[in-house]
Amino acid sequence: MCYSAEVQEDYRWYIRTFGAKIDIADFVHLYTARMSDKNIRIGKAMDAAFAEPKSDGERQVKALIDEFNASQTAKLEQEVFKQKKRLADAQRTLQTKMTKKAQEDQRIATDKITWSLAKLNDLRRTELKDKDSRIFPGWYAPVMVMRDGEKLLKPMRYQCRPAGKPAFYDSKYPGTYNARRDNLEGFWKNQFGHTHGIMVVSAFYENVSLHKSQQRELAPGEAEQNVVLQFKPRPRHDMLVACLWSHWQGKDDELWSFAAITDEPPVEIAAAGHDRCIIPIKSENVDAWLDPNPGRLGDLYAILDDRERPYYEHRLAA
Repeated sequence: MCYSAEVQEDYRWYIRTFGAKIDIADFVHLYTARMSDKNIRIGKAMDAAFAEPKSDGERQVKALIDEFNASQTAKLEQEVFKQKKRLADAQRTLQTKMTKKAQEDQRIATDKITWSLAKLNDLRRTELKDKDSRIFPGWYAPVMVMRDGEKLLKPMRYQCRPAGKPAFYDSKYPGTYNARRDNLEGFWKNQFGHTHGIMVVSAFYENVSLHKSQQRELAPGEAEQNVVLQFKPRPRHDMLVACLWSHWQGKDDELWSFAAITDEPPVEIAAAGHDRCIIPIKSENVDAWLDPNPGRLGDLYAILDDRERPYYEHRLAA
């Protein structure tokens, strides 16, 4: 399962590379919704793409980002002030009497101050880091689709909720950020051959068992330990990951969401202890993948078979 990935989030890159258009109305809708919905997670790199807006829609998104960041900054500053007072009160108590409550207050306040200051620094930082492009299940990322014969970039949630399904599918099927190739005509039959997308990825991350990554058996009495591995293609390049998407509509809301298709892993990923891998398709197959014919599923499987096959280097994630 590709549970996390570093994604190309600069919409201008898609415009330059593929001649895609940006669905600015959807971006405005998403950023407006984020103001009141704490469950909407957007990476810093996607925000940064609107740092120098060129159109009225882009300026609207930029204003929403600035407003959101200002509100987050205010909350964090208030939290720092609150915890500094808590810390000072605990320290005064400890000068005269050693109590368990004062010790706990000192520890908790110190941890919360450190965390809040780190978050403030991240909010104020303008230079992007690799982690700013990293998404997780439930986060939003740009996905390239085909609408009316044109490539279009839309923000979608990385966990697909199929149209017509109840909202509780998100918790009932938490793994729907990935779509297994061997289930494309099963669980994903309403998306495969109908609604295809591409997510552009430079690296992806997998949870693996430590002993499997070291190609050994568990020692007697040894507890299984999880580690996170980062995989990057060699040579380094952006991968065009095959995805499925759905437009879910409820009584009062809607959701655009997607899943990355996964398949059996290449040898080096299996040797590192993981049993799945995303499918990077070739650039010459982009148009055919984005404009599928449900009556020719064999052609779509052929695109998945005729994939890029780089060698994936891995290391322990920071």
